[in-house]
Amino acid sequence: MPEIHPFYETHRGAMEAAMRQRLDLAEATLREQAQLSNIDGIKQEVMDEFEIVLIQMPYVGGAASRMSDFFMRLMGFMAIGRVLRRHGVPLPVIGNIERETYKAQLLTVPEAERLASGRQFMSPENQTLLREQAAKSHEEEYPEDFVYDFVEPAPGDNFEFGIDYKACGFCKFAAGHGDKEILPHICGLDFEAYATRGIRLERTQTLAGGASHCNFRFSRLETK
Repeated sequence: MPEIHPFYETHRGAMEAAMRQRLDLAEATLREQAQLSNIDGIKQEVMDEFEIVLIQMPYVGGAASRMSDFFMRLMGFMAIGRVLRRHGVPLPVIGNIERETYKAQLLTVPEAERLASGRQFMSPENQTLLREQAAKSHEEEYPEDFVYDFVEPAPGDNFEFGIDYKACGFCKFAAGHGDKEILPHICGLDFEAYATRGIRLERTQTLAGGASHCNFRFSRLETK
């Protein structure tokens, strides 16, 4: 019988706690937007589905890969999307619920901590790490991983740096597990993830939308 990868097993408690918090924050929107009444039953169904997702999550290098964190933070939304889809919730509503819930969860982190995380992400040291990991991603050591390029701004560009994702782990996961309908909602979460840390993300295309790559462009949001 398939089991959760040992790397994810070590983080299982934290991931499950984050999912429970997420579902608690989602209660109001589930009632108002999804028109669901048995919220406790829905929450348990999502947690049960999350156990399946944990087993399905691909290993992409563990702590040595920045993309492992992406899977651990966001793959739970696949479980939410699956359950809401089974209950007949329209796809645009699922997207709204997931985006609002994720933003609410992100904002539970103190602002100073979030902004410090954003400054670290934009730092020259992290950009150096991103260049290194982008180059390494092309080795495709793990078939279900992301493949991406670091993008330097050209003269006149209004961003500090960019990342072009040529292959997406979430797209591969969705294609392999029948989640392609709910995949775009995962893409939509990126804007909240960066904005709450003081980072402006500009992106005009995605692999999930049929483009050749996802064109992430990062700059700092002006602080008041």
